[in-house]
Amino acid sequence: MTDLREALDRLLEAVPPKRLTESVQRLIVDYRSGRPADEPLLRTMVDATAYAAYRMPATHAAVSAVLGQLGQDLRPQSLLDVGGGSGAATWAALEAFPSLASVTVLDQVPEALKLGERMLPRATWQQWRLGEPLSTVDMVLVSYVLGELTDDDQHTLVDQAGAAARQLAVFVEPGTPAGYRRILDARDRLIAAGWTVAAPCPHQLACGMTGKDWCHFSARVNRSALHRRLKGAELGYEDEKFSYVAVTKQDNTTPGRVVRHPAFRKGLVTLQVCAPDTRVGPTLVSKREGPVYKAARDAEWGDTWPPAAR
Repeated sequence: MTDLREALDRLLEAVPPKRLTESVQRLIVDYRSGRPADEPLLRTMVDATAYAAYRMPATHAAVSAVLGQLGQDLRPQSLLDVGGGSGAATWAALEAFPSLASVTVLDQVPEALKLGERMLPRATWQQWRLGEPLSTVDMVLVSYVLGELTDDDQHTLVDQAGAAARQLAVFVEPGTPAGYRRILDARDRLIAAGWTVAAPCPHQLACGMTGKDWCHFSARVNRSALHRRLKGAELGYEDEKFSYVAVTKQDNTTPGRVVRHPAFRKGLVTLQVCAPDTRVGPTLVSKREGPVYKAARDAEWGDTWPPAAR
């Protein structure tokens, strides 16, 4: 992440802070409206730069957390980052998979692509619109894109991405109930197309979350001084909530998944675990269980459980 921060800082030096702030405020209103975008929201290079300053650290953190949950035996050689904008997810993928030799970022906004290329010239940056063909690659990433599309266009993109990937396809959305529903829909389509869910689910069945609950996770983002100023924030960090699905052609050996922050009491840890039988509920680990208790104290939201299979 240090390299990305440094690249962003160099980029922002040339843009007046007032223009950045004005652009960020407009983008916040546009993105929070929840409306599918009928035209690009990033209209100028200042917009692209503002969006990069505002969103790249959080997107990078979320995608890094997702990719960190995947098996170490995955070694993709080629990547498509579809709708990747200025490339936050690509930075995360390159850090997670040193095996990547060919990386292409696709987006419809030329300003975002130009910005990304200035920060990461080793990647290929290509203008692309939904419906245009995708090259076949080992890995396809689609992060924070589905929410900008109509339902039909979401289905088109999920199907295209699934058809283009040879080893791995990853979809990330905001960790809201609506983002979760989009991920569930993508998950269903990918399973129907023959993919196996590698994470976060420890099964291929219907999601066990019931009622008002929804499956999401969190990544801590350290804010720079500029980041705090653009967001009007005081804290030096934020927690990015996200929902995701990652599918592969391999069998899923995940025993279970911690789906909330662990709760601690004296001599007792409570983990909310999604189990292979689809049940989602508490797992209590007491101090009497020795090494398992220590593992429970170290467990984090999003980790696999139990520790013997981690």
